Amino acid sequence: MNPSLAPDLITDVRELLQFPFMVSALEAGTIVAVLAAVAGWYVVLRSQAFTSHTLSVMAFPGAAGASLLGLPVSLGYYAACTAAALALVRPGGRSGGAGGRSRGLGGETAVVGTVQTVGLAAGFLFLSLNRAVLSSPDSLLFGTFLGITQGQVLALALVATGVLAVLAVIGRPLLFATVDREAARAGGVPVAALDAVFLIVLALAIAATSQLTGALLVFALLVAPAACAQLVTAKPLAGLALSIVLALLIVWLALALAYFTVYPVGFYATTLAFGLYVGLRLRARRRRA
Repeated sequence: MNPSLAPDLITDVRELLQFPFMVSALEAGTIVAVLAAVAGWYVVLRSQAFTSHTLSVMAFPGAAGASLLGLPVSLGYYAACTAAALALVRPGGRSGGAGGRSRGLGGETAVVGTVQTVGLAAGFLFLSLNRAVLSSPDSLLFGTFLGITQGQVLALALVATGVLAVLAVIGRPLLFATVDREAARAGGVPVAALDAVFLIVLALAIAATSQLTGALLVFALLVAPAACAQLVTAKPLAGLALSIVLALLIVWLALALAYFTVYPVGFYATTLAFGLYVGLRLRARRRRA
């Protein structure tokens, strides 16, 4: 029997916080929301949504392959996403992004699409070879708040700290290279190196977020809050802050709704993120009219 919502919000919050597994889920959700929001803000600004989607897809074969080998699933997430990021790095040019036209956008798109196709094929192969995963693939693909331990929360916190620290160091030159790539290169900014570092950082952020939202739905949490924030403001610091706030609201509401219903957390995170983006998009259109 599923828990039911009480007439008042305080009672519902108390019920959520009385169970250690929900406390761990909320802690993990808070960490991945901040991580996804910051990384996602750069993803949207750099027009690398297709690349981030491919990296999120790679979490699927990574987790399935790790389970097949008897390794921790989280290790599979990080290994596969990082390997895909390294495969997408192009020396001297934008790594899987929408820029870098001098290198040929069509060629870059083909590389990203090929990596995604190979990842999906490998994931389904690993699923077919592992009956344990086949018995419950929903949590792998669409996320779950069950079974998150304090050890996993600590690991997520360490990864998030490292990723955010790197983004804090490269943030300004990365923003410069994103807004005006040629001027940044002329000014001595190591554009190609920044592209590669950001891809690896993005892969780690996606691997961490996938553990809560599932391999297929991390894309929504990574892109939607940042896209919503950039519809509201073009100021970098304000946009980053708003992206974090929106991501936190989406994750907390998704976890609460998943607890009180039978549907996975990834479904609610995606639905809330999509609804928020559509609402803000319509609002922006009405203002321009």
